[in-house]
Amino acid sequence: MRVVIAEDAAMMREGLVRLLTDRGFEVSAAVADPDALRSAIAADKPDVAIIDIRMPPTHTDEGLRAAIDIRRDHPDVGVLVFSQYVETRYATRLLADRPTGVGYLLKDRVADVADFVDALTRVASGGTALDPEVVGHLMRAGQQTAGLASLTPREREVLALMAEGRSNAGIAAALVITPGVVEKHVANIFAKLGLPASDSDNRRVLAVLRHVSGGGRAR
Repeated sequence: MRVVIAEDAAMMREGLVRLLTDRGFEVSAAVADPDALRSAIAADKPDVAIIDIRMPPTHTDEGLRAAIDIRRDHPDVGVLVFSQYVETRYATRLLADRPTGVGYLLKDRVADVADFVDALTRVASGGTALDPEVVGHLMRAGQQTAGLASLTPREREVLALMAEGRSNAGIAAALVITPGVVEKHVANIFAKLGLPASDSDNRRVLAVLRHVSGGGRAR
């Protein structure tokens, strides 16, 4: 699996290169600014890019805007945003069109290397990897959306795990309940939010994220 890393902090960048190389990934480029990232993506055609949000020249949102551009211009490249910050407005744009091949993890909440590698692999394979705190910010930003207030506390837990990209089996394991109970909660959530049911995990995530981030009824 070929990876491009965009991280302006040299120690973090080199640490990611070593971590991934030691685990069999091919790091085709490790760069420090969004322009170099765009060039590396165009030249190397990696499977996935790891992108920090705050990079030169202003250290505000350059990385996230570059991630949005990459998702538009190179739809086959997975994008994993890896940052200390949650930028809800841009996160919504990042996830707006399709939740396939996209992730958003927070640096200070990744405690297990195996979990990070699993998330990266999932994103490169077309899946989704969202930190629960990112999901929480999106849900709070979408509190005005009709239907959210009617969810029970357990349904909100299930909704958050759905938005992370977890399957029914994964939700059942996380909450220590049976898959059948999860299916009932999911059906209730879709009904209360006015969303069409779907067996596709990615379509489920798309519907949920559009709704909780204020995107309205899924198409």
